Amino acid sequence: MIKTAAGKKRPMTSIKEVIVVEGRDDTAALKRAVDAETIETHGFGIRQEVWELIEKASRERGIIIFTDPDHAGEEIRKKISEKFPDARHAFLPRDRALKKGDVGVENAEPEDIRKTLEEARAQTEEKSEEFTMQDLIRAGLSGGEDSKEKRQKAGACLGIGYGSSRRFLGKLNSYGVSREEFEECLIKILKTPAGVQIKKDATPSGTLKVWDRISLKTTASSHR
Repeated sequence: MIKTAAGKKRPMTSIKEVIVVEGRDDTAALKRAVDAETIETHGFGIRQEVWELIEKASRERGIIIFTDPDHAGEEIRKKISEKFPDARHAFLPRDRALKKGDVGVENAEPEDIRKTLEEARAQTEEKSEEFTMQDLIRAGLSGGEDSKEKRQKAGACLGIGYGSSRRFLGKLNSYGVSREEFEECLIKILKTPAGVQIKKDATPSGTLKVWDRISLKTTASSHR
C-alpha cells in the first residue's frame, strides 16, 4: 500500500513486465513506487547469467528497460535493446533524477517513477519516416539557442527521453510517436496563448502546423 497526498492508502500499482535497471538502489526506488520484479545489470559489462535472466523475463513476461538518464544509461539501454528489440522503454526526465549533482533512477520520487512507467513505449518493428530534421528545425527543437532545453521538455512530455537533434529524430520515428502527440506536446511546452490562429497544412491530411502558431507568436512579439 502507498499513501496519497491526502494521507489515504491505496493499492500499489502492479507491473506485469520485469523492469531492467542498473543497480540495487534503482530497485529500491522502484519498490517504493510500484509492485514489480527487477533485474539489475550492475553496469555496462553485463554478465552471462544476467543476460539469461533478461532473456527468460523477455520470453515469459516482457521487459521494460529503465536505465539512468545519462550517457552510461543510454549505452546500457542500447546494448539491451539490440538483443531484445521487443522491449518497452521507460525514460525518466533528467531533472527528475537529479540529487546533489548525481543523476540516477534511485533519486526519483515514487510518483515520477510511476508516471514514467505508465508512459513506457515499445520500439516499432519498422522505423517510421513520419518526422524529418526539417520538422525539428521548424518546431525550434534544432538549430536554436534554446533547442536543447526544448528537446528535453519535449522528450519528457512524449516519454522518449532526451537526445541530440539526430538522436531525438530517431526516437520520434522509432517509438511510434504520432504527429498529433508531437504537436500537442509542442503546444504544452511552448505554452502558446489561446487565441493565436493556426494555419492549415496544405497536405491532404490537413494537419495543423504548430510551427505556424509559433511563427505567429514570434511575429506578434517582434511588433511590440
